[in-house]
Amino acid sequence: MKYLGSKRRIAQHILPIILAERTSEQVFVDIMCGGCNLIDKVEQGAGRIANDIHVPLISLLKALQEGWIPPEVVTEEDYKQARLLEDSDPLKGFIGLLCSFGSKWFGGYARNTRGVNYAMEGRKGLLLQGKLLKNIIFLSCSYKDLSLPPASLIYCDPPYKGTTGYKDKFNHEEFYEWCIQKHDEGHKVFVSEYSMPEPFIEVWSKTQTTNLDNNVAAKVATERLFTLPKLEK
Repeated sequence: MKYLGSKRRIAQHILPIILAERTSEQVFVDIMCGGCNLIDKVEQGAGRIANDIHVPLISLLKALQEGWIPPEVVTEEDYKQARLLEDSDPLKGFIGLLCSFGSKWFGGYARNTRGVNYAMEGRKGLLLQGKLLKNIIFLSCSYKDLSLPPASLIYCDPPYKGTTGYKDKFNHEEFYEWCIQKHDEGHKVFVSEYSMPEPFIEVWSKTQTTNLDNNVAAKVATERLFTLPKLEK
């Protein structure tokens, strides 16, 4: 799924690192799954859990998993009316994300100025991805309220500090503390970010360009993956 902050381009690089020591009993938990562009490439193993606080997004993903078919065409009037739909309606998630400029939540109707049918493009991508979502358990709550299976393998893709805001405000310091707490409880934690404070350690990095606006020069940033040191026995 096309999604703001998607890890689709780097999944092939970071997944081998994240999954290197995954055991047969370990559940993979993506606590801020976004468009599921990373967890959809993880083998089922002992289980996969995808969580995101954005209810319309999870409603869309669950509907896809159950066979829902997105529309081929979305007009500007459809876009305006979609805001009024219930968060449980997958159409709201589809239009609000896949038919918006830069896939930013209701960030402006994506007009077909170059003949691109954004609804059709989004539909095609989602129908292909839907086949990879089988057996994933979808949840929608704050990461702080998430009930985790014992010794889970946790991947975190939080809103990056100091970058374009998401739908909700995010307390980064509180998030750091949560990661450390889960690590101390016996979970394995990985975090994607541009930078993280101690005691987090960097295990991978890659510089790449990002651009959501054709009228603005592309930005160069270094994606990094962090984890926490192994607990001393």
